[in-house]
Order: sequence, then structure tokens, then C-alpha cells
Amino acid sequence: MNAILFPGQGSQVVGMGSEFYKNFDIVKKTFQEADDKLNYKISKIILEGPDDELKLTKNTQPAILTVSYSIFSVLKKEFDFNSTKFFAGHSLGEYSALVCSESLKFNDALYLLYERGKSMQEAVPVGKGSMIAVLGSKIDEINDFIKEVKIEGVCEIANDNAEGQTIISGDIESVNLLQNILKENKKKFIPLNVSAPFHCSLMNPAAVKMKDKINSVDFKKPIFNVVCNVTSKPENNPEDIKKLLVEQICSTVRWRESIINISNENVNNFIEIGPGKVLSGMVKRTVKNINCFSINSIDDMKKTIDESKK
Repeated sequence: MNAILFPGQGSQVVGMGSEFYKNFDIVKKTFQEADDKLNYKISKIILEGPDDELKLTKNTQPAILTVSYSIFSVLKKEFDFNSTKFFAGHSLGEYSALVCSESLKFNDALYLLYERGKSMQEAVPVGKGSMIAVLGSKIDEINDFIKEVKIEGVCEIANDNAEGQTIISGDIESVNLLQNILKENKKKFIPLNVSAPFHCSLMNPAAVKMKDKINSVDFKKPIFNVVCNVTSKPENNPEDIKKLLVEQICSTVRWRESIINISNENVNNFIEIGPGKVLSGMVKRTVKNINCFSINSIDDMKKTIDESKK
């Protein structure tokens, strides 16, 4: 049984999806649709850059959706979806999962992700927020360290990504204090070069802005089980999906739990669709005795189709 995964911010790279764009009319059509909806050449930014433009959150989010959906559209022609049980996406990737499961129209998702990216960027002044990756520590242990941060600020778990990989988000003073606590306890961490402190309560202004926008869009019941970042479980009621997408902006991405819950449903193939291999690495760290595939090229797709049917 298969699960399909869609990446989030950080997986973007200039030229992503270019091989599919050159070889499939359906991909050219999808890229053009994105340009038309956004009223600017997101396709040019995806294919040619510059990198600084692609890294802008308002561009990154619809760009990754466009590439993920394009690759999925090609795969859909070749792959046996009767053996696919779950879809899941990391942060903005949840929108890709909802589009590919026919819960949300591609055009509507483009609009929402552009607005989401802009709102998240504007929520916190540049230089006021911070994010770090804590490596090799258990989630309960990290929560205990966070409790030791005594100032009145924000220091929260943004992403529970995998066993031994947790992302912290908050205001710069609070996160700096946590770094000192981690150093004292000889715990490994890496500061992240991000434009804003995502998935923490500092993003509340973005959630407020996005609530009406999300509620204005029509959602349908997904044709596949789409696992939600906030609950780590499948959510199929359209009204619940809307509510949880608003919550997701400020909430922890419960990716590790999502992958464990999916693997417990007799899923043995995890197929990552979209730029990069970040999610495959997280899956391998979290569950054992499973197969991981990443589709970034036509050869990747052929190999995945052959191997996953064995």
C-alpha cells in the first residue's frame, strides 16, 4: 500500500520541475494556469530564478504547489492509484495534498498560498523572529528545556519533523535563551536562515487574515485520506479542513506522528512528489522497514512505478 507525500517550504530550487515542463504539455498548461491566476510569471521564477525571488515566501509557496501538482498530474496517468491509501503534505504541502485529492481546486490553492505566504511574511517584522533545528533530542526533553525559558516571550515547537529532528520558532530573545540552555546541556542545534518564525503563536496575525480567505473558498470531501498537520490524522470534512488550515499557521506541524500513524495502516511505500528529498529522509528516520521514493525526474518516476509495484 502506498502513501503520497508533498514537500513544504525549504525544498525549492531554481529549475525544479523543468524536465517535466519540457516533456509534458499538461505541465506547460499547469504552469501557464499559475501565471494567469497570480498575474505574474511564477513559471519564470520557478524555471529561471533568480534564487532570491524564489525564496520570497509569497513566491515559494505557490511555486512548490505548482511543481508538485504538475508532477502528480503526470504520475496520475501512469500510476495505479487504487493502491494509494493516504496523502500528506508538510505545511504548505498540505494544500498540494488537498488539490491532488480533489478537495481543493488548483486555482484556489494558488490564491490561498500566495496570500498565506504574504500574510506569514508580514506577521512579524524582519529580524524579530528566529528558528532553530534541535537535533538528536526527544520531543519531551525539548519541551522541558522550553519551560526553562523564563522571559515572557514566544518559544514553541514549530515542527516535530522526525525522530531526533525538531524545529523551534519564536521571538529572537526567547529562542536565544533556549540556545543557551541547549548549550549548557550539550545538545546539538542549528540556527535556520528563515525570513520569519513560522508555525508559532507569533503567526496569529496571519491566521486572522487567512481565516476569511480560506472560508471564502469551496472545499470538497477528498477522494483520498488526507492527513492533517494539526491532528496527524485524516480529516475528510470540508468545514473541519478549513478550520484546521487556519490553525495550521500557528500550530506545530506534527509530521513525525503523521508518518507513524500512516505506517500503522499497513502502508509500506512512501512516495514523495515535488522538489527535493527532505520528506523521504524524515520518513526513514521515523519508521523502519519501509520503502521511500522521491520523484524529481522522469527516471525517478519510472523507477518508482516499477519498484512500488513489486
